[in-house]
Amino acid sequence: MSFAGSNDKLLLNLMSASTERYRVLSNNLTNQNTPGYKRSTVQFEDLLARELGEQNPDVLSVRPETVVDTLTPSAPDGNNVSPELEINGLAQNKLQFELYATILGGRMELLRAAIQDGR
Repeated sequence: MSFAGSNDKLLLNLMSASTERYRVLSNNLTNQNTPGYKRSTVQFEDLLARELGEQNPDVLSVRPETVVDTLTPSAPDGNNVSPELEINGLAQNKLQFELYATILGGRMELLRAAIQDGR
């Protein structure tokens, strides 16, 4: 028996995408001085929005995708990592993850309270 509804599963998917985004941003920062390195990004929210626009959306099937960023200009050594961009991305990602975790925690607390009151 599963107590997690589709909204909870969606929150878990959002948290998973944030975790992947953290890994990718950290890897970008680690390679900021590696000649020829191209930064990567994680797409999830755009894919989720696109799925929501479909006739019969299946938001739980949407998975984060890591893609190489070819649009950000490169330095003369071919590296296109901007430390400021990555650090700002980490800060935004942290806030998003904390928001998702807080919402999920609140939902679990409501479930716990309902179970306890039902005794």
